[in-house]
Amino acid sequence: MAASGTPPVLGVIGGSGIYEIDGLEDLQWRRVDSPFGEPSDELLFGRLGGQQVIFLPRHGRGHIVSPTEVNYRANIDALKRSGVTEIISLSAVGSLREELAPGTFVLIDQFIDRTLARSKSFFGKGMVAHVSMSDPVCGRLGDHLQAAAKETGVPCERGGTYMVMEGPQFSTRAESELYRSWGCSVIGMTNMPEAKLAREAEVCYATVAMVTDYDCWHDDHDAVTVDQVIQVLRGNAAAAKKLLRATIPRLSDRTDVCDRGCHTALDAALITAPEKRDPTVLAKLDAVAKRVLEG
Repeated sequence: MAASGTPPVLGVIGGSGIYEIDGLEDLQWRRVDSPFGEPSDELLFGRLGGQQVIFLPRHGRGHIVSPTEVNYRANIDALKRSGVTEIISLSAVGSLREELAPGTFVLIDQFIDRTLARSKSFFGKGMVAHVSMSDPVCGRLGDHLQAAAKETGVPCERGGTYMVMEGPQFSTRAESELYRSWGCSVIGMTNMPEAKLAREAEVCYATVAMVTDYDCWHDDHDAVTVDQVIQVLRGNAAAAKKLLRATIPRLSDRTDVCDRGCHTALDAALITAPEKRDPTVLAKLDAVAKRVLEG
């Protein structure tokens, strides 16, 4: 947890097309080991306007890790182990709504998790915990991102549901229409279990979903070329870096724990009786759950 008076440390997880952040100073790539395996890459430590920032490319530099093969537990654990208290997650997505055109950013407030082949919790046999996911993102971070988007002119919509599919294949037309009927706004492959794990680690989390194209429900989908998608990806990457540069200074003034409950998510979550907790499991939780296990 970010204790009262602890300066915020911002973690940024970069999605497709974003493998670095412009403007960071005192840069250093560092390997951070995790008991949950190998993170996607080394972490890039730096500062922007005095604010400490730690960047992790979700797919590794050069995009070498597929969505299903990302070790989400190791990524979140490594960020928490490095002192991160809030995370902005950047994610390339397809649009399920006509009004969310390519190049639009969506500040997500809900998810539907349809992933099947991923480890989704730090907890399990020997140490069971259940966290609330009713409001899966930090509204405080969303407020700052929304204000920064307005300031910089980045096209941005506040609120929307992100359908997270397993991948790596894209959806069928029938699936795309089903997700539209559920009221989903965008579709992607990476923000679950990432958001769940951030909540378990008591880290604030917000998603900036960057629309690259319309999903296959749209009549124009089949006419879109790879070159066009790459062009939008590049434009989105430039806009995302602009948005981050405007957002990061806004996060420096937090002096207390998050008022939305992100930093205290484990307060009522641990279920296993203390005398039944597996020491081996507890040792792996030394970063993500230290506050409640030692308190």
